Amino acid sequence: MAVGADEVKKLRDMTGAGMMDCKKALLETDGDIEKAVDFLRKKGMASAQKRSGREVNAGVIMSYIHPGSQLGVLVEVNCETDFVAKTEDFQNFAKDIAMQIAASNPIAISREDVPEETINKEMEIYRDQMKDQKKPDDVIEKIVQGKLEKYYSEIVLTEQNFVKDQNKTINEYLLEVSGKLGENMSIRRFVRFQLGE
Repeated sequence: MAVGADEVKKLRDMTGAGMMDCKKALLETDGDIEKAVDFLRKKGMASAQKRSGREVNAGVIMSYIHPGSQLGVLVEVNCETDFVAKTEDFQNFAKDIAMQIAASNPIAISREDVPEETINKEMEIYRDQMKDQKKPDDVIEKIVQGKLEKYYSEIVLTEQNFVKDQNKTINEYLLEVSGKLGENMSIRRFVRFQLGE
């Protein structure tokens, strides 16, 4: 199947991917724009994961003050080079992460950052909730693990659904932008201030 320049340009405008990548995506998906976007997203995430071992010493500290000045966030987002740190895509990503933190109040960036006592306390609560259920212990443990997974998706930043696009997690959004910019990226740390807390 031949792919026209108009379709390639349209896909490039939608995704920011290179011309050859857009052409290949359209050829792979028989000219279906929606499938081509998904193809490019998956490719971008895969290449971003390959880069994940590279040093990230550049970046920005982004602030967000919610209207009314009752809530504020500072977040450090890193990449490999100052050049990428100054791009509009990277700056917008950092702003989105600051807004995400303001909106969803995570307690950690990744699962590994969640204090063990917090996890143990949650699991104890879930087990207590299941005491009267008269279910076998292995079934109760599976339910507890399921509840814990849901808890992670609420309190861990990278596992939360992106407030601007509920169809992807923050980690998927990070990998998508990293793939588009061609550099490893990370969210290093954040602090969230709420008046009176």
